[in-house]
Amino acid sequence: MEASENLQEQSRQGSVRAIGNRLVVERLEVEDERAARVVRERVKNGHEPPQTVRDAIEIGARVLEREGTAAEVDYVKAEFGRHATDLAQSLLKSIETGNDLLSEEIAKSFGADRQGTVQQQIKEMLDQSAQGQREAISRQFSATDGSNPRAYFKEVVVRALRYAEVRRQQEGEENRKKIDALTREIVELTQRDEADRRVAEAEEAGTRKGRTFEERVATAIESIAGARGDAASAVGDEAGAGGSKKGDVLVEIGAADGPGLGRIVFEVKDSKLTRPKAWSEMNGAMEARSAGFAVLVVAGEERVPAGQQELHEYEGNKLIVAVDPEEPDGRSLELAYRYARCRLLISREAERSVDAAGVRVAAAEAKALLEEARSIKSALTTARNSVDKARTGLEGMVAGLLERLERIESLVSAAADAEEAG
Repeated sequence: MEASENLQEQSRQGSVRAIGNRLVVERLEVEDERAARVVRERVKNGHEPPQTVRDAIEIGARVLEREGTAAEVDYVKAEFGRHATDLAQSLLKSIETGNDLLSEEIAKSFGADRQGTVQQQIKEMLDQSAQGQREAISRQFSATDGSNPRAYFKEVVVRALRYAEVRRQQEGEENRKKIDALTREIVELTQRDEADRRVAEAEEAGTRKGRTFEERVATAIESIAGARGDAASAVGDEAGAGGSKKGDVLVEIGAADGPGLGRIVFEVKDSKLTRPKAWSEMNGAMEARSAGFAVLVVAGEERVPAGQQELHEYEGNKLIVAVDPEEPDGRSLELAYRYARCRLLISREAERSVDAAGVRVAAAEAKALLEEARSIKSALTTARNSVDKARTGLEGMVAGLLERLERIESLVSAAADAEEAG
């Protein structure tokens, strides 16, 4: 019974051992209401009970050490057991006074401004370490060997810049070659365009010459002839009498409805001829085409033979008319055509019962009006300031001329009808 009570007493007092820097407490019971309440309250705030007891012992040990307690371990054990209640009460009182007092006590023990504290030592160690690192980094970045990372970075940058410069030069050379090639191509295209333009100009000039101009005049004459029952054909490529190809358009009066009553040959020129050459062309055309009247059609007034007049009858069987090179189917060509037609019809009056006097009068009036129209047209060319007035007079003269030509054609047609009826 006595042994059991001793064992229970020993178990209640527990065991406290100091092993190195550690303090081992086994089966120690502290009967203190406040200490128990502190532990329970701190558990509610998330603190483990062993941690609360550990903090209480550490804080109490430092307080004892600060007060000059330097007894041996056995004395400390005895004093701790003897003053456990006072310590718990002191701790409880400190806790009850509030967190500010606890903070103040902790700050006094661990404040960074106190010499010898852990924080101060750590701060000094960190300062020394930082200083050492700064010095090491400074030495490393100031080194001239491969240990300096700036040297490697500089080498990389220099190498990259050199590569970029080489690449730029290569691209510049490639671009220069491309520009040279494009320049040559542009020059070639420009030269080709210029050549095409010149060819087009030459072709256009060609269309104003030779057969193209002849074709336009031929088409205009065919239109005029078709409206009057005449037959017109381009014969420039066909050989006529004696094998000559003179004469470009041949008109057979009345041939569209019956036998021809006469032939008019048109010689078309887009170049200026001298008078002898013009007369040679017209005489040769009449001979080659067996025509009774020749009309020289030139491309513009500036190509009328020197010393000759447009719309003026020469030798009773020749006439010169200037037309627009691009649009030859104008009034001038129609006047020349109808005048030449009437002259041929008049020449046949002896063979028909025609009012000869009336025909001669109308022919004379037509010729006079033709001369007047020519004079007015000449005046239009030389006197631009009075162009409106002259054009009005010209139109009047042309209308009168057309009326006379219509009268001649009517008289000739009436005679022909009477002859066929008889």
